Amino acid sequence: MQQSAFENDAPIVALTEVVKHFGAVRALDGVDLEIRPGECLGLVGHNGAGKSTLVNVVNGGVSPTAGTVAFPASGAPEALSAGVRSVFQELSLCPNLTVAENLRISHSGLRGPGWRRPARAEIRQSLDAVFPGHGIDANATVDTLSIAERQMVEIAIGFAPRGTEARLVILDEPTSSLDAGIAEQLLRHIRHFCESGGAVIFISHMLGEVFDVASRILVMKDGKVVADRTVGGFTRQGLVDAMGHVATDERQDPRGKAHAFGKEVVHTSQGLSARRGEVVGLSGLAGHGQARALARLYLDATSSWRPTGKPRMVFVAGDRTRDGILPLWSILRNASISILSETAKWGLVDRDAETSAAAEWKRRIGIRTEDVTNPVLSLSGGNQQKVLFARALASAAPVVVMDDPMRGVDVGTKQDVYAIIRAEAANGRTFLWYSTETEEVCRCDRVFVFRNGEISAELTGADITEERILEASFEMQEA
Repeated sequence: MQQSAFENDAPIVALTEVVKHFGAVRALDGVDLEIRPGECLGLVGHNGAGKSTLVNVVNGGVSPTAGTVAFPASGAPEALSAGVRSVFQELSLCPNLTVAENLRISHSGLRGPGWRRPARAEIRQSLDAVFPGHGIDANATVDTLSIAERQMVEIAIGFAPRGTEARLVILDEPTSSLDAGIAEQLLRHIRHFCESGGAVIFISHMLGEVFDVASRILVMKDGKVVADRTVGGFTRQGLVDAMGHVATDERQDPRGKAHAFGKEVVHTSQGLSARRGEVVGLSGLAGHGQARALARLYLDATSSWRPTGKPRMVFVAGDRTRDGILPLWSILRNASISILSETAKWGLVDRDAETSAAAEWKRRIGIRTEDVTNPVLSLSGGNQQKVLFARALASAAPVVVMDDPMRGVDVGTKQDVYAIIRAEAANGRTFLWYSTETEEVCRCDRVFVFRNGEISAELTGADITEERILEASFEMQEA
């Protein structure tokens, strides 16, 4: 990195009284912000608080309704020439192109008949710097990669030279699909980047990571900055309170009150099983077969040409863009599609039942919208994920399959969803829950740890700990 670019201590970006309206919605309400070289700003707040709008104003994706955005350190007129880069929560890679070809899209310096060779070299170098031992082929087509690998590629493109120097990198939920080991590699690279004079805006609902990597934390609520101070000025409880949520007592048993489970309702040839009323977790390093096992289970149970009034299983996708959201439909239609056959009268959709169910789950799970008939893409990423939860939980399906469903969901909503899952399980519903967050897996009644596509351990009770999960992730256990 060229030190000359960071010799003066002027802010890389400075926002003054920035306001942004989307129709009647006031997404930003008078925001002042400066980010200087060497800073890692942790940006936190509940879904819909204005975080994504703020970073889109910083990176030039949207123009403010009022106020100013300037780049004093470089004197550049706009974000791109000022060295601002963005890695979005919603993966934006082109799935039909290779890893190197995706770098080319944002790298104007790669041109001419021989551009592929330097493109491959540059993306390999960036991947090696951020994620040592990544094993990703620069010639691989993106749609052949796992969601974790795609997230790694997008992050590497964000930090890659691309013909100009990166000064400020915006990372929106960058570890949401990464396991703990890969996430730590990223956090280590962020620290090195900031120590070298760069700056990072780090958006995450994983508060432990925010405290680990940020030098300063800014809290947003309803489009306003409600707190902005150094990381030492916050406790975890104080940060959650500033966001507007009440944290649960961490000393409480995360698996809730014990209850007897019913008969076995799921059993696969791989050894994965679940009983009525049980919350079963799938864990291990990302990409070791957990998502594939759940997909196979779900498709085997639901791939029938004959419609039934009550589905056997329902699915909550973690990759909402690819597997969950119906982008051309409204919030109402996305949330209610799972119950249409259950509530239909004489084969016709019961609109009253559909509207009632959507309103009920909007209230219960806190989907932030004035009108459920709005397009689903009008919601923030976290609120879109809430719609997928509403779709699944509104259904009468006895088994709920969840593929890393908490990606981009704020800490307050997580606590609400955990409580709903526990209440549904107590009423006899079964959950199979894959998560890259060990804290979530430890809330389960039983955990299957995967390694190299196989179950390496089955943990129950007091054995469900981070230490035991890590042991089984790296070393095959005896049956």
